[in-house]
Amino acid sequence: MKARIHVTLKNGVLDPQGKAIEHALSNMGFGGVDEARQGKYIELDLSETDRAKAEASVDEMCRKLLANTVIENYSIELE
Repeated sequence: MKARIHVTLKNGVLDPQGKAIEHALSNMGFGGVDEARQGKYIELDLSETDRAKAEASVDEMCRKLLANTVIENYSIELE
């Protein structure tokens, strides 16, 4: 089973990397970008075959290591 995890900063949390991307795009002539937010994408190959167990395990991984839940949100997709 494959797990895809998207980690993004919560609303209201400053994103200096996003601002740098926003300014760089503007300087390169790409107008119309009002805001850029930067995040993480993590892909895991799991040996677990039970969907509920896999989701619970990946959720725990996110809470303990992959995401800083104080300032970040995460979403999990299982395939």
